[in-house]
Amino acid sequence: MSLSEAEAAFDHPVLELETLAEMFERSVERNADTDAQRYKGGVYDRSLAGNGDDAPLEPAPAGEYASITYDDMAHLVRRIAAGVRDLGIADGERVGIFADTRMEWALSDFGILAAGGVVTTVYKSSSPDQIQYLLDDPDAAGVVVENETLLERVLEVEDELDLDFFVVFDALETDAYADREDVLTLADLYRRGDEAFDRSEYESWLAARDVDDLASLIYTSGTTGKPKGVKLTHRNLRSNVNQLYRRYGPRDDKGADDPSITPESRALSFLPLAHVFERTAGHFMLFAAGACIAYGESPETFAEDLGAVGATSTTAVPRVYEKLYDGIRESAAADEDRKEALEWALDVARRYNAADDPGEELESELADADELVFATIREKLGGNIEFLVSGGGSLSPDLCRLFHTMGLPIVEGYGMTETSPVIATNQPSDPRVGTVGPALAGVETELDTSVVRDEAFDDEGTVGELLVRGPNVTEGYWEKPGATDRAFTDAGWLRTGDIVHERLDGYLEFRERTKQLLVLSTGKNVAPGPLEDAFASVDVVEQAMVVGDGEKFVGALLVPNVEGLAGRAEDEGVSLPNDIEALVEDEWVLEQVQAAVDDVNEGFESYETIKEFRLVPEGFTEENDLVTPTMKKRRSKIADRYEHLVEDIYTEDDAGAGSD
Repeated sequence: MSLSEAEAAFDHPVLELETLAEMFERSVERNADTDAQRYKGGVYDRSLAGNGDDAPLEPAPAGEYASITYDDMAHLVRRIAAGVRDLGIADGERVGIFADTRMEWALSDFGILAAGGVVTTVYKSSSPDQIQYLLDDPDAAGVVVENETLLERVLEVEDELDLDFFVVFDALETDAYADREDVLTLADLYRRGDEAFDRSEYESWLAARDVDDLASLIYTSGTTGKPKGVKLTHRNLRSNVNQLYRRYGPRDDKGADDPSITPESRALSFLPLAHVFERTAGHFMLFAAGACIAYGESPETFAEDLGAVGATSTTAVPRVYEKLYDGIRESAAADEDRKEALEWALDVARRYNAADDPGEELESELADADELVFATIREKLGGNIEFLVSGGGSLSPDLCRLFHTMGLPIVEGYGMTETSPVIATNQPSDPRVGTVGPALAGVETELDTSVVRDEAFDDEGTVGELLVRGPNVTEGYWEKPGATDRAFTDAGWLRTGDIVHERLDGYLEFRERTKQLLVLSTGKNVAPGPLEDAFASVDVVEQAMVVGDGEKFVGALLVPNVEGLAGRAEDEGVSLPNDIEALVEDEWVLEQVQAAVDDVNEGFESYETIKEFRLVPEGFTEENDLVTPTMKKRRSKIADRYEHLVEDIYTEDDAGAGSD
């Protein structure tokens, strides 16, 4: 039976078409006594876990996790819904959530949806101007924020908005708002809802909503202009939940050892719930399945939290896995024996992955490496990981293979906000490195080959811009009919703007955003993504951005990996400058990076290779506005900030100015 046939034949109580609030209630009926959420103590001053006798949550010990069941979660969600209605929210009115990913985000999401509201999302890193736009554009009636700091950021632009209430997750640190009836904590909202709650009335709110009603406005990251509010209905999001569950659920065709998402699954959530990837794959789908979600403290504690909760899976973006790999190496670097053992094991893994036929000797070496090194790494990550999910960008195939060989398989997928978001994903039982898997059941795909006319993409299969249709696809953008028209073809296909290779086996390979494809002055097309991804496992380069559109050759801006360089320098007895500005011009450092660039270049055609590079003195981060909240590079801003370095790459005297 083929995958498509198996997914079509799959039958399970999770697979219904209903509103998201109804989906949650049905899951509660099936999983009432199962753990639904785990929350870490000592991270937040949660108002729901206050000291009063009426506090609905027990505080978790600092650094440890506490749990609530689906029944407990439903109790909270229903009271939050009643509180939201009591504040005056009517069906279809928008309410913003402006907070980090945590259990209260999930509770508020389901509470607002159950009350009939529409959730519009704001990234925690948003500036006051961005907040004003993201709450004013959808005409939000109220906003739920994380803490007093974010409340103050909203209040900076309060006069420009028409907000009726402000709800704060955490206990208020001051009494500055004691006289404001429109400012209340989530515990206050809970108590208000507890007094007003009536089960039959609650059920009537759920019954009044239709699957074709708007559920959420999720704003694009704005890498190419003003963010657009993507309209996602209950049907869109619920359909994508079903499509994902058909791939990840416990189908009969799966083997006994093939992992599935079930009520026994334990996931770690830390990506922004304001982004649709985490919201659907790490939130809606998992709660529909009856899984338990633990909320991580931060990306910096990713490995620690995976181990603490014994997670079986998690969703993350490629940058997180790159940092996890760097962290594994840095952890071993403190001890010379551990460092040597890890480097030996990684070398075995690389040789194993490169071999067409590993043979008995290499198989035996890998078994030794697994027993002596990789098993310890898995144990430190909790010892229960069945698979890791990567989305929101392309992952280096070499790095992905290393994780697979370490017994930590990464399953790549692909999608966009406008498709709720998942279009394609590998299945855990048969991941194919370098691909994003076949399209999900019910997602129609077509390729527009007219956008690619270069021998660089003359592969077996078909290459072109991916067009999609399906029940998970948005009807368009909030109050932007022109942008909506431009996003679709006359036949109703959504243009993804992504160049994709569809292989003969039906698996898709992401190539590049059409707008990011470099066209050299020689006429050659170069996709920067694969080149940049190739640096993921390089210990002396932290990040890379390829440049060269309209030029004769490819160049790059590289962020040095200071820790990796320091480790090499110590081994070789080299003294490095402490100042980063001096470091990026240091001759020894440039030699190390050049050697890494030469190694990366070996995997590419001559015209694709990096002929010249310049080191930059700071990383691309959300704080300096060089990446989006979902860790995508803001390429134009990086190019503008380092315009002088790009110009220097392409001076007439450069050795790389010639091109073949």
